[in-house]
Amino acid sequence: MKINTAEFVISNSDVSKCPKDRLPEYAFIGRSNVGKSSLINMLTNQKKLAKTSGRPGKTQLINHFLINNNWFLVDLPGYGYAKVSKKTKSVFQQFITDYFETREQLVCAFVLIDIRHEAQTIDIEFMSYMGESEIPFCIIFTKADKISKVKIDSHIAAYKKSMFANNWAEMPQYFVTSATESLGKENVLSYIDEVNQEIFKGGGQF
Repeated sequence: MKINTAEFVISNSDVSKCPKDRLPEYAFIGRSNVGKSSLINMLTNQKKLAKTSGRPGKTQLINHFLINNNWFLVDLPGYGYAKVSKKTKSVFQQFITDYFETREQLVCAFVLIDIRHEAQTIDIEFMSYMGESEIPFCIIFTKADKISKVKIDSHIAAYKKSMFANNWAEMPQYFVTSATESLGKENVLSYIDEVNQEIFKGGGQF
């Protein structure tokens, strides 16, 4: 898939105010500072579509971007913020939960994980929530240019081991990416394209 157009549509913290269009949505979420904005900009061939920041927790709303006029990329706030109040965090978590559990147009979430680190409890817990809630998702490992191939393989193996220990029968589909080197771009976009084709072939029913 080639992304020809990518335009910002709306930001809000109320799921009921999300776009009414019956178009497939792909949500991107991960811990703060996982490289989500850089990845989104890389996938969409834009430099500033998603705002990047050195300050964790920059994304604090549900952001909808219309891609090629036929699907939405949804940029969600991270989980596990570094510096926000408990009250604010509870509000974030509530509308994130509302989005995942009520948004019919959501066809797949991409959970972003920094490949530089070994399996993190917060990531495993979040993916367990996704699995228990029967929300379809894939894993995107980010920042693959920062470590060696051997470490990438060992860290992925560690995630597999942790997920199996948490009652997963198999590892969800995953992609290894680098925003600076455009690694994994074609694989992620091809996956989205394949899912979209199946949806549109079925009349766009969710």
